[in-house]
Amino acid sequence: MEALKSDIFSILNGSKQFLIPIYQRTYSWELQQCTQLWSDLVEMQLKQKSGHFVGSIVNITEKAMPTGVQRFMIIDGQQRLTTLALLMIALRNYIKDRPENLNLNYQQIDGMLLKNEYANGDERYKLLLTENDRDIFINLIEDRPLSEIENQSRLVTNYKFFLDKINKKELSPAQIYESIGKLQIVNITLDRTMDDAQAIFESLNSTGKALSSTDLIRNFLLMGLEPKTQNEIYSRYWRPFEKLFKPKDEWRMDHFFRDYLTLKQGRITIFSQLYDTFKNYKHRNEKISIQDFCKDILMYATYFHELIYQKSTDPEIKTLYEDIASLHMEVSFPFILWARNLLTEGTISLDEYKKTLQLCISYVLRRNVCSVPTNSLNNNFVTLKNAISTSSYLKSLLYQFASFEKNKTFPSDEWFINELTKRDLFQLKTNRYILSKLENYDNKALVDTKKLTIEHIMPQNPKLSQKWQECLGENWKEIQKNYLHTLGNLTLTAYNSEMSDRSFEEKLEIKGGFRQSALRLNSYVVQQTTWNKDKIIERANLLSSLALKIWPYPNLNEDQKTQLSQDSQSQSTYHLEDYEFYKVQQTLFEALNSKILEISPEVSTDFNKLYLSYRIDSIFTSLTFLQKGIKVNLNLPYSLIKDPQGLCRDVSTIGHCASGDSEFTIENASQIDYATNLIEQAFNYQAHMD
Repeated sequence: MEALKSDIFSILNGSKQFLIPIYQRTYSWELQQCTQLWSDLVEMQLKQKSGHFVGSIVNITEKAMPTGVQRFMIIDGQQRLTTLALLMIALRNYIKDRPENLNLNYQQIDGMLLKNEYANGDERYKLLLTENDRDIFINLIEDRPLSEIENQSRLVTNYKFFLDKINKKELSPAQIYESIGKLQIVNITLDRTMDDAQAIFESLNSTGKALSSTDLIRNFLLMGLEPKTQNEIYSRYWRPFEKLFKPKDEWRMDHFFRDYLTLKQGRITIFSQLYDTFKNYKHRNEKISIQDFCKDILMYATYFHELIYQKSTDPEIKTLYEDIASLHMEVSFPFILWARNLLTEGTISLDEYKKTLQLCISYVLRRNVCSVPTNSLNNNFVTLKNAISTSSYLKSLLYQFASFEKNKTFPSDEWFINELTKRDLFQLKTNRYILSKLENYDNKALVDTKKLTIEHIMPQNPKLSQKWQECLGENWKEIQKNYLHTLGNLTLTAYNSEMSDRSFEEKLEIKGGFRQSALRLNSYVVQQTTWNKDKIIERANLLSSLALKIWPYPNLNEDQKTQLSQDSQSQSTYHLEDYEFYKVQQTLFEALNSKILEISPEVSTDFNKLYLSYRIDSIFTSLTFLQKGIKVNLNLPYSLIKDPQGLCRDVSTIGHCASGDSEFTIENASQIDYATNLIEQAFNYQAHMD
């Protein structure tokens, strides 16, 4: 590796070309970064500073040619190098259009800093961007007309920003040119045969726009490949993956990788550790080729694309995806991606997949209506797939949902109906969704409810008119207080302001009133001549019976429950006596087991074939009996462990059967208190995980 302090003029001068490899992200600097660069130039010039450090450029020298252009592959610094080139294009064009600026020659900028004057084809350009930006950048260099779509590019936006700054004459062209030459850059050239480019890339602290986890993952997968293989995998898998996401939704790529890793590893992936988690996962699966990895990523990303953009040729699935989006059910994505892949494999039928989506929606909606805390939903869905038998998929899924207890519970019909009819539904974020689904259930002529607003049949105004007081009776204040925001008193309308506080008779008859409404939500309302507590309750009961069909409970008959319960137990019937060295470690285990169970009354124990695990919603620690001691695995990233005695080791890149990538062994009772402290850290980590 060779690192030299230099300036942009020296770096670009000569017969050189800097290429941006395909695995690098496209140009992404925004006006914020360009504004900072311009401010640095102005301050440096006005304060007569001798220079200003703007960061580093890291490149790998391509094979030297005896003649022609020497190529350098940029692995870091492409954003600042491209931005400086845009500034120089703007300065060149400004000078070119003003021949009176004879103290500067635009051809010098063109021939020395932007182009290799005597080269042909792509070699003509000092900087060659990735295929997504290349044509636009070349058009800017060649000063060619730009299409409407090209004008929307960040490259063009930033070029115009610099041109505007030059036109405002805060600095003269000569001062700008001089300031650009004063910018100090550390130019780092790596030796392909000796330097670890990926490790250097990860350690760089760029002054530009931070790389996303997806950027790092892409570089990690593609950087070390031979150019031909790199191009093939990028064009066949990675570029199609990127195209699944709209430009404004690039942030969703990180969310996809979070769900992908959560699905693959069976535990929640933390955003702040996304890249490290991916690397560890890849290292544990070294036998899988990069091509197969990228192929798998593309496949699951296609499913993810369907979910987030509600894409499906099947109208029922499209509607279910829309419901999932309305309920913001991102917590269910890893499970749904798993089920979607079972559909692709032919393991489950299309009808079973639809019922899976419906059950997930019912589960989330019922819990929302019944005010069940949502902080465990992530883990509920993550662990669900591990308990399902794909040989009897739908029955097994129904059984697992129906078996959920405590904070996992799937609210029963009685509980759901009680809450749906009596609670303040108006304050619930899902209120419009609920009313829209009630309106359109089993309706062949679907109503577009997006432009409708929620209407209180009995008005919200605490000073009800005399007619309303007569309708409700002498306890009208109490009735309004208790039933105003409940399901029976809510509907949808396009005439909310017209209805306002009008009497019930007027709301029935006015233009746009209930009698003129084609909404099925109002079919009961228009049959009434008055509106009171009894009518509200009766309407709520009618709507709630419909809600049971829209958001069903996972019902099984008793024989099915018994059989599935027996199947579930037979799949996991292991006991302490089944472990080879249990008897040897029985005394030590009983002492440690007692301490673990004291951590929380919600801790439960799972007996697996080779080890036993402790969980709340997800596993936080596992024990394996050894001839000399008990091995403890913690489901806690090694980097987060507070372990002053240095007992733990990181086994994330080492094959191991127990759950948890941090590991230590205890051999005697004196270590139990310290071991319990480490285990409590894993418990707290899992308990407070998003």
